[in-house]
Amino acid sequence: MVDYRVIADRLAADIATGRLKPGDRLPPQRAFARRHRIAGSTAARAYGELVRRGLVVGEVGRGTFVRSARPVDPAPTDPGGARVDLELNFCALPDQPDLLAPGLDRLVRHGLADALTPVGVRGTPEARAAAVRALGRGGWAPDPDRVLFTGNGRQAIAAAVSALVPVGGRLGVEAVTYPVVKAVAARLGITLVPLATDEHGVLPHAIRAADVRAAYLQPVLHNPLGTTMPEHRRAELADTARDLDVQLVEDAIYAFLGPDLPPLAPERTTVVDSLSKRLAPGLTTGFVVPPGPLVDRVAAAARAGGWGVGHFPLAAATAWLTDGTVDAVVERKRALAARRQVLARRHLAGFDVRADPGAYHCWWRLPDHWRAETFVAAAARRGIAVTPAAAFAVVPGHAPNAVRLALAATPEPVLTAALDVLAALAAGNPEDEPVD
Repeated sequence: MVDYRVIADRLAADIATGRLKPGDRLPPQRAFARRHRIAGSTAARAYGELVRRGLVVGEVGRGTFVRSARPVDPAPTDPGGARVDLELNFCALPDQPDLLAPGLDRLVRHGLADALTPVGVRGTPEARAAAVRALGRGGWAPDPDRVLFTGNGRQAIAAAVSALVPVGGRLGVEAVTYPVVKAVAARLGITLVPLATDEHGVLPHAIRAADVRAAYLQPVLHNPLGTTMPEHRRAELADTARDLDVQLVEDAIYAFLGPDLPPLAPERTTVVDSLSKRLAPGLTTGFVVPPGPLVDRVAAAARAGGWGVGHFPLAAATAWLTDGTVDAVVERKRALAARRQVLARRHLAGFDVRADPGAYHCWWRLPDHWRAETFVAAAARRGIAVTPAAAFAVVPGHAPNAVRLALAATPEPVLTAALDVLAALAAGNPEDEPVD
């Protein structure tokens, strides 16, 4: 029997080498199976593996299309022809290494011996105290005894979900959500149940209809939608969770950029966060703050999954949180994000672009004459990488006709030029695009 992963690897190689280009349509699965003399189920699993890797996206009624590859032409927005990456969603300050170096220097000179020893998921008293100051918001501050540490935010999510939902269980999530949650659920054997949303966030009746005991939500600066849940919806969801005895996992990784709001229902909410967006993806520590009765369960899940934090990164994070370095970096990143949102609104004026004014990203509902995958492929031909809504959709083939633009990692002049290129592209006719 042919291993579907081998077939997926061959197709992935064709995408990497450019034999299959962005926007190319793969053959229907039945035709592909006949051509390669394999079972239809094997072809379906191979296509599914490509979707899981983020290389292709399926659209109901249209087929399966190549999502990502190297651009075929240099970017007109960059004289060097470099790819303009509006997919990676983090903020980069040019002088950030200089801001972080003193803290690391002090750690190496004075605390290295301790930082090289093991540490558990409960960290150290100093780390818990620093985390309490960093995570507190809207009048809420976590109990230091409930703060747990992981290697990064993804591991924090995995630990929380693993503790709350058994293998074979169901987890409610927004119908369009952070892609890592989909990967975590697949690894843990958990079924994701999409929850309907409107412009204010998850609809309370969607949770009532979902028959779940836990839900993962992003009420502040949702990724990818970039929106923040208003007070009336927050209150409705908190009441619904209490009425149904549903546990919540609140992803607060972008909350530091948004309004000062507490968790939805603190007594039944496990807050997950990290330093990846405040500092950098390569310099991060994850935080998990469960309700009191769940602390031991989440701690056990973090240990069992191998998701605990290392002592050296924890010590570095504690130092940066304590000496004011994180606060200084965050203040500048908030200002940068706000400027980028102004640029996006200015250069994409007239289009349906939505985001919190402080978010790193925005959500662009495309004009009706464009399909998201076609637009992504056309942008790639111009050397600009954007993310289609299908990458965030819980149910394949049921994605809004939209793209997410990550605004904060690209130098401002390059971003401005790229936004102008995308605006001109969206105003144009897809029929004018070349056919590969």
